[in-house]
Amino acid sequence: MAYSPAYKTYSENPVFEEGTTMRLPAEGTIPRGFKPYPFEGRSMDEQVRAGQVLVNPLDATPEVLDEGKRQYEIFCISCHGEIGDGNGHLFTSRMFPAKPRSLVDAYLAEKPDGEIFHVITVGSFSGLMGPHGGQISPENRWKIVHYVRSLSQE
Repeated sequence: MAYSPAYKTYSENPVFEEGTTMRLPAEGTIPRGFKPYPFEGRSMDEQVRAGQVLVNPLDATPEVLDEGKRQYEIFCISCHGEIGDGNGHLFTSRMFPAKPRSLVDAYLAEKPDGEIFHVITVGSFSGLMGPHGGQISPENRWKIVHYVRSLSQE
């Protein structure tokens, strides 16, 4: 029985012409269990459209809010701050020059859940907030939306 050698992700690989092991997927392919995001990138029109179409599939149960808080603390707190007022460490330490949007003011309270989900997914149309869709699963993005909503109620 023969065994093929395993190559580490960033190692050289003599099998392929360019000599790299880590390769991009074939163009147009979609991973199993993955649904392509149906909205284009950063634009106010697409953000509004997402707000009209997307509906949070989760209920704001204590478990959902707890996990939303945990995800917020991992991905959002450094910019938006502990209480969501935009005074996160990156801003207060002057590592990021622009103050992130407050998540507890009236502006955000008027936005539908789908718009918030869209901004988490593709980033803000201003470009100040980067996309997090590749880092946070859709389910956890919805949980963050619920948690962000709870911040303005505290």
